[in-house]
Amino acid sequence: MQVKRAVLALFASFPLYGDFAYRVENSNFTISQESQTQDDASYLYNYNRLRFRADYQYEKFFATLIADGVNYYGQEYLESPNFAYEKLQKSDAPFETQSGFREYASGALRAKAYRGYFGYEDANNRVVVGLQNVTMGVGRVWTPTNLFNPRNAYALEPDEIFGVLALSYTRHISETSHLTLVASQKEDESRKYAARYKAYLDFADFAFNGVKSDETTMLGYEFEGNLGESGIELRSEGAYVKSRLKTTLSADEDVEYFQGIVGADYAFVNGVTLVTEVLYSSKSFSREQMIANYDSEIVSNLVGANVYAAFTLSYGFNVYLDGAFVYIDDFDADNSRFVSPSLTYTLNNYNSFALGAMFQEGMDRYYLRWVLSF
Repeated sequence: MQVKRAVLALFASFPLYGDFAYRVENSNFTISQESQTQDDASYLYNYNRLRFRADYQYEKFFATLIADGVNYYGQEYLESPNFAYEKLQKSDAPFETQSGFREYASGALRAKAYRGYFGYEDANNRVVVGLQNVTMGVGRVWTPTNLFNPRNAYALEPDEIFGVLALSYTRHISETSHLTLVASQKEDESRKYAARYKAYLDFADFAFNGVKSDETTMLGYEFEGNLGESGIELRSEGAYVKSRLKTTLSADEDVEYFQGIVGADYAFVNGVTLVTEVLYSSKSFSREQMIANYDSEIVSNLVGANVYAAFTLSYGFNVYLDGAFVYIDDFDADNSRFVSPSLTYTLNNYNSFALGAMFQEGMDRYYLRWVLSF
C-alpha cells in the first residue's frame, strides 16, 4: 500500500501543463479451440481487451499510463484448464496489478494496470520508475537472458507481457555504449537487480548482462551484427543460470544450466523476410516441473527439450495485406510442433483484421481478430 501511495503522489507532482496525448484501442478475438476434456470436440469463445493509454511530456519529464479492461465470453472456456491457468497469471509486483475476475452468465471480466511509470531523460541519462517493461536479450522467439519480461512465442499475443515494479537507470557513456542498472521489487517484497552494458565494437553490438535475486543468479551475453555485405543479420544470446525450483513434493531443488540462442534474419528482394532461431538448453524440464513452477522467475526458461528450432516467414502482399508463418519444433519430443499461419488486413489507420490459426497437439486454435483504435 505504501508503494502505491508513493507512486500516485509522484504522478500527482507533475506540472499540469505540458504535452498530453491519449489513445484508446479495442482488440477483439473470436476463437475456436479444441476441447481438452472431450475428444474430437471444440468450442467457441470471445476475448476482448479495451486499452486506454495516456502519455504526458513536460520538457525532459514524461509519464505513461496503460490500463486494460479484459472480458472473456463463453461458458466452455470458463470451465476449461486454460482459463484456470489464466486466473493464476499475474505480475511479479508487491501489489495487485489486476482485479479478480467478476463472472456473469457465460462471461468473466477484470480490470488491469498494464503499465504505469514516469521518468526523466536527457542526452546522457534516462531514469524510469514504476510498472514497466525491462528490455534484455536480442532473440526474436526466445530471450533466455530476460528474467523480467520474457515474451511467449506460443501465446495468442506474444508481446503482451506483465510489467514489473522497478527503478531503471541508463547512462549513455558514449554515442556507441551505455550502461543500464535495474532494481525491482517482487511480489514477496524481495529485490531483484540487473546490470547491462552494451557497446558497438567495429562490426557488431555486444552486451553483457547480470541478474541477481534471492532465488536466481544469471550471467549472460548478447551479440547482434551484420554478416559483411550479405544483408544477413546475425544474433546470439546466452545465459548461465543458477536458480531454485519447487518440486512436485513441495520441496525446493537447486538447478544450474546454460541456455542460448543463435539466429539470423534476411530480407529477400521480393519482400519476403525470413527469421530463423535455434535454442539450446543444457537442461530440460518435465511438464510437472513446469506446472509446479508457473510463478518462478525462470518459468520462460523451463523447456521440455534440449534443442528447438524456429522459422518465421513474413510477406507484404501490398500496402493493406500482410502474411506470416511461424514454425517451432524440437524434432524429438512428442507434441512439440507449433505451427501458426496468419493474414492481416489493414483497412485504415483505425481498423485492422487478422485471420489465423495455431496448431499444437491438443491445443489447435483458429481466430479472427479485429483491432479498432482511435
